[in-house]
This record gives sequence, structure tokens and C-alpha cells, in this order.
Amino acid sequence: MLVALLSAFLGGLILNLMPCVFPIISLKAFGLARQGGDPKRMRQEGAAFFAGTLLAMLALAGTLIGLRAGGQAVGWGFQLQSPLVVGLLILVLLGSALNLTGLFEFGLGLQRMGQTLDDKDGLLGAALTGALAVVVATPCAGPFMAGAIGFALVQPPLAALSIFAALGAGVAAPFTLLSFSPGLARRLPRPGAWMTTLKHALAFPMLAAAAWLLWVLAQQTGSEGLALMLGCALLLAFACWIFGIAQRRRMSGRPARALHGMAAVGLVAIGVLFASPGSALRAPAKPALAEASTPSAESKPVPWSPEAVARERAAGRAVFVDFSAEWCLTCKVNEKAVLSTDAFKAAIAETGTTYMVADSTNYDARIEQAMMELGRSGLPLYLVYPAKGGDPVILPQLLDIKTAVAALKTAAGKKV
Repeated sequence: MLVALLSAFLGGLILNLMPCVFPIISLKAFGLARQGGDPKRMRQEGAAFFAGTLLAMLALAGTLIGLRAGGQAVGWGFQLQSPLVVGLLILVLLGSALNLTGLFEFGLGLQRMGQTLDDKDGLLGAALTGALAVVVATPCAGPFMAGAIGFALVQPPLAALSIFAALGAGVAAPFTLLSFSPGLARRLPRPGAWMTTLKHALAFPMLAAAAWLLWVLAQQTGSEGLALMLGCALLLAFACWIFGIAQRRRMSGRPARALHGMAAVGLVAIGVLFASPGSALRAPAKPALAEASTPSAESKPVPWSPEAVARERAAGRAVFVDFSAEWCLTCKVNEKAVLSTDAFKAAIAETGTTYMVADSTNYDARIEQAMMELGRSGLPLYLVYPAKGGDPVILPQLLDIKTAVAALKTAAGKKV
């Protein structure tokens, strides 16, 4: 249990480096600089961020544990298996980016919500920023996380939630430490004109994260979902622009009710497009899995299924299974650095190994069930089944070519 708690905490620390999370944490550091080094305000924002992160993590973990207790085969990162959730996150990140560019000044982005509260300025925004960081960080299980999550999901609920709380604490730790450390805080630059430039620059990592999620959505729903999401993004940008004009008119003492109404119409239109029963933001049914006909001579992967694995093992072939998803950043890094290299393809061909991919981009109960049986919940997951039978070997989540090739040769009974 102690090892699992420590692993979860370290895994949470690493999540801060994820490309879609780092700009969100950077925004809060920017907010601390904006406070001008006020120790009390910094501690309050740090505590609010920690609370928001922890509560969001526990809510997500509680939902996951509840679904699994009810018989649902779902795994870590399940929220991004829903195109509706992916679409909402795209709009949140886009709204945040438009906010940072100065198109409007009041929060459609979660980071800015609550900043008009008189005596608690920014605290709700800090808490919601922590919640957003959790939602966009959890789809991938990085180093230390996989074992901790797998262990948590076979424990009683209280022990499981303790491990997920340690994961949330790891996510929140860097910013919270900064906000409670006077020594580090004194190193923050004082407020000035540079902050406007930095604020605008931070919009671009937000836009990059939104673009990545848009690509994920296109993999889930095809061109129809992509077209719908682009239309929603255009409506959101229009609503933000109108809202910004209304703000400036109101500040100058001129009426702006009609403009507010136009912005509200744009937001309502987005809601209708999302909620309509025929919305394209519904994952299309997966096509029937292709048969792994002659994979032993091919390095090109074939779709995974339990039946295909059993068939290939009965034929005396080693099997390599890649459990991944389009929204899993660690999976894409491993794919580029190892699985798509000539050396790996040559090892697949040399050992006559069947290369299978279990794609969790959209929800697949059989994939989730197979991972549960192995005591794993997070992606990526790499298995190598020996040609002569026996239990599969689980490879590290951060693959390297030497380890992968050695595992293939060992499974095929060849000298390493």
C-alpha cells in the first residue's frame, strides 16, 4: 500500500509535464506573478488549486470505481472515450485561449471562473483550474502510475480512493509548493507590461491542446463529427467576440443588452448541436475485426481480439499486443520512437510474431475486460505472448527498442 501511494504521487508529479497540462499549470504560475507576491493571496490560491485538483480526482476515481463495481468494464481515462466529453474539453480550451488573447475578459474558460468575486477573487478559478488539469491529464498512465492504479482498482473503496488522492496530490504539488514557499515566490518577477505579452503567448499552448483533442475527435467520429466541432468552435469564437464588444460598451456606459443576447444565442446553438439525438458527436460503431490471416510474415499490425490471440497461439506463433488509443500521448510517443521503427518491424518479421493493436480510442468492453483481468487499467499496455505458451510478459510503459526487440526474440525462442 505504501509503495502504491508513493508511486501514485510520483506519477501525479510527472503528469504536470504532459503537453496539455503544462500550459494550465503555467497559467496559475502567471496568476501568482499577477498577485505581486502577496503571501496571503498566494497561499489561498495554492490551497484552492490543491482542493480543486483533489476533489476532481476523487470524483473521477469514485465514478470509475462505482462503474466497475456495477459490472461496467471501464478503465482509466474513460472520460476521453466519449466524443461528447472530448468536444466539451475542446470548447473549454478554446474559450480559455480566446480569453488569454484579450478577446473578452470574463471566464468561458474554467481558469477564469469566479474571478469577479469581491473578497475571494480568483479562488474558485484556481479550484476549477485544478479540476481541469485532472480531466485533461488522466487519460494516459505514465511511469509509476500503471501499477498504482491497477493495485487501487482491486482494493476496497477506501484504500483505492487513498491511492487516487495521492495521485491528485502529486498533480497539485508543484503549484501548491510554489504558492506556499516564500523563497520561491520572491523569485517570481514583479507585475508589469511583460505580463500582457506572456498572457497572449500562453494562448497558443491552449490552442495546441485544443487542436490535439480535435484530432482525437476526428479519429472517434470521422469527418461528420469534425465538421460539427469546427462549427461549434466558430460559434463559440463569435459568441466570445460579441461578449467582448458588449463588455467594452458597458464599461463606456452604453447599453449592451442586445449584444449579450446575441452571445447567448451562439452558446444556446452550441448546446443544441451537442444535445440533439442525431448529433455527429456519437462514436460510430467499430467495424468488424479483420482476421489475422498471415501476420507472421508482416510487421503491419492487425486488430486485436481474444479469439485472434488464441488462434495465433494455437498455431505456435508469438503475439505482441499494443493496447493504445489516439488520445494517449504516451502511446503516440512509443509508436513513433519504437513501434514504427525499422528495427522493431525487422524483429517482428524475424521472429514470426503476430503484431496486434487493441484500440481504445472509443469504448470497447472486451478491451477493458482484458486489461482488468491483467490487473491493469491505464494505457499504454504492451503484452508479449510466448510462442510455446505461458503467461504474457508485460513490457514497460515507456518502451525502448532494445527492450522490445529482446522481448520478441525471447518469446519466439530465439537467442537474444
